[in-house]
Amino acid sequence: EYSEFPAKVTGIDCFSTCPGQNDWYETVKLNYGVDYVNGRTLHFDPVPNTWAKMLDILLFWAEKGIDGFRCDMAEMVPVEFWNWVIPKVKQAYDVCFIAEVYNPAEYRNYIWNGHFDYLYDKVGLYDTVRAVMCNQAPASNISGCWQSLEGIQHNMLNFLENHDEQRIASYFFAGDPRPGIPGMIVSAMMNTNPVMIYSGQELGEPGMDDEGFSGRDGRTTIFDYWSLASLRNWINEGAFDGGKLTAEQRQLREVYAKILNISKSERVITEGVFYDLMYANLSNPYFNSHRQFVFMRKYQNEVLLVVVNFDKAEQTVRIQIPDEAFKALDFGDNKAAVQTDLMTGENCISTLTAAWPYQVVIPAYSGRLLKFTY
Repeated sequence: EYSEFPAKVTGIDCFSTCPGQNDWYETVKLNYGVDYVNGRTLHFDPVPNTWAKMLDILLFWAEKGIDGFRCDMAEMVPVEFWNWVIPKVKQAYDVCFIAEVYNPAEYRNYIWNGHFDYLYDKVGLYDTVRAVMCNQAPASNISGCWQSLEGIQHNMLNFLENHDEQRIASYFFAGDPRPGIPGMIVSAMMNTNPVMIYSGQELGEPGMDDEGFSGRDGRTTIFDYWSLASLRNWINEGAFDGGKLTAEQRQLREVYAKILNISKSERVITEGVFYDLMYANLSNPYFNSHRQFVFMRKYQNEVLLVVVNFDKAEQTVRIQIPDEAFKALDFGDNKAAVQTDLMTGENCISTLTAAWPYQVVIPAYSGRLLKFTY
């Protein structure tokens, strides 16, 4: 029988006086009213004292101007607590709540009952795009990500890196930051939901330092007092001008800046509807659905054609746009429009039609963002 005074349990529910290295021994389980010893029975009436303390903590930081909370392992805290506390905080302050979650079966519970604004899309989009970037899965699998969400995609937070995951440029992931570019375009532009980048991602930080506790695992340590060479070179001894970055790092940062600014400023992305074109191109001999992904966005008189290339070589593709796309998005087939390449700013007169495929050249590890204004 486990006995300890004062009673302590690690955050991962380890009841032991000698927790192991992977038992989250530096954490302690708080009493949210769940009896983990007796079948996880719930005791929420009266309101647990821990709930009131956590509310005070959240209100304290919100009063300081903190406008958002990222809640670590939110599913390990009962949804009843979030249902109780988040409305109280939001009633007093305009704040955003983001949940780190990993169980798709509970997504709607934590959105609708837990009142979270956004949930991590880790086991869906992140895992899928990562596999595509590493050439371990076809790009067409990405379609299944939004399909499985069935209307809650706008509540998902997309990302390709965070403190828990391996860096794109690490040997444990892609070994090169460039495959992250098409992945970032997809993550940032598929829908109206937010996207996150992690410290140094835009510089191709490899995360291959051999840090003390964390070790050389492709991640940037969160357990050691450490700094990143890529960020130090961007900071450049306080000048914050990127003066010590390599040419490749500067170029990558410019691409990320374009992707993020386009995603933020173009209303066709921030407010437009989404239409997946992959189903019309799975059997297209001039389009490789294993290495390319294509979709459209539509807002008022603007149509955005987004096509990305996960391949290491430049590709020329011919995209089939079916009649259903014109009907669903309500724009004219074979109607002249001003075509703007959002990555380069180049303009021309062009048209989209179901009568013949639209041909486009996509650079290696990149994408084309073509906006048609009618």
